[in-house]
Amino acid sequence: MNEKISKLAGSVGKVIVGKDDTVLRLITALLCEGHVLLEDVPGVGKTQLITALARSIGGKFNRIQLTPDVMPSDIAGFTMLDQKSGEFIYRDGAVICNFLLADEINRASPKVQSALLEAMEERQISLDGETHILPKPFLVMATQNPVETYGTFHLPEAQMDRFFMKLSMGYPTADEEIKILERTEMHNPIQNISEPVMTADDVIQMQQEVRQIRVTEQVKKYIVSIVAATRGDRNATLGISPRGSIALYKAAKAFAYIYEREYVTPDDVKNVAVSVLSHRVILSPQGRSEFGSPEGYVEHILASCAVPEMGS
Repeated sequence: MNEKISKLAGSVGKVIVGKDDTVLRLITALLCEGHVLLEDVPGVGKTQLITALARSIGGKFNRIQLTPDVMPSDIAGFTMLDQKSGEFIYRDGAVICNFLLADEINRASPKVQSALLEAMEERQISLDGETHILPKPFLVMATQNPVETYGTFHLPEAQMDRFFMKLSMGYPTADEEIKILERTEMHNPIQNISEPVMTADDVIQMQQEVRQIRVTEQVKKYIVSIVAATRGDRNATLGISPRGSIALYKAAKAFAYIYEREYVTPDDVKNVAVSVLSHRVILSPQGRSEFGSPEGYVEHILASCAVPEMGS
């Protein structure tokens, strides 16, 4: 594994117990300048995960609890008149940071969801005729509870598609939960990270290095074949758009980079496909009956698509 990535994952691992795969996928999204939707029940460590990543890098971390009364100005900021100077000045919103936890995004109004997702997509804010560029790196981790639906606003498919990855932490094993109890006995585990292991500039450099990873024609065709298999399939009401194939392409390059390869293999594509693609698919009633979930459907697609032989 790449030494810098290993240090970063190890630092986050001082706080998060037994979720190495989730941590690596979050880092993969960061390397691709993507954003993450984390869907899970309360109390499994979602806030700790993004806080640990921010503290490990030394970036600015903001958290906003999204409720129906949150306003777009809480996200984007606002301008106000300075009584002394007589000039209008800009007050930062929640997105002016490196790492933003948007907690329970499905409880925010559609207008607030749109303001947040616009900032995610454009990486800038336009307010009163002025443009405010967001800091780099910039990663949003939005969360939602898959169980509670009362008082929530459904995220439209077009907005879901703008999340680079959808992740789930899941419950810990019995042994992992014992370690969690021991870590939280004396203090908040986030205090285990005493100082950053890298800087924001290190992250930006790694993002540039990921772009240099090579992808052969065979692997490109493999990515396109996976995505194309979801289109016009009776098991899917909505197939995966080209935005999904671009995300899969980038994620596979990042995964190869993490494991210090200069080129992408089909296994890199397989390893990230479910996280990158499952939230972009809407199953038909037949598809839900046969595969149970979008994740199961994407795994079926991976099993049915021919895997290219490298170097052939």
